[in-house]
Amino acid sequence: MNTEKLIKMANQIGDFYEAYPDQSVVEQEIAGHLNKFWNSIMRKSIVAHVNEHQGQGLHPRVIAAIQRHLHVQ
Repeated sequence: MNTEKLIKMANQIGDFYEAYPDQSVVEQEIAGHLNKFWNSIMRKSIVAHVNEHQGQGLHPRVIAAIQRHLHVQ
């Protein structure tokens, strides 16, 4: 899957949680969504994008969620 499409999808998830006041909960919810609904290839690709390109194009809350809570194998 195209990285730009993954960025767009991840940002849409992040937008959903924008009004939540507790950012630690937001990070957990975003990562939980990615773990639950994205396949392993998608998760590995978005983690690689964060690691290799500092998450360029991603909302800061999405980057934080990926860095702190998304575990790929």
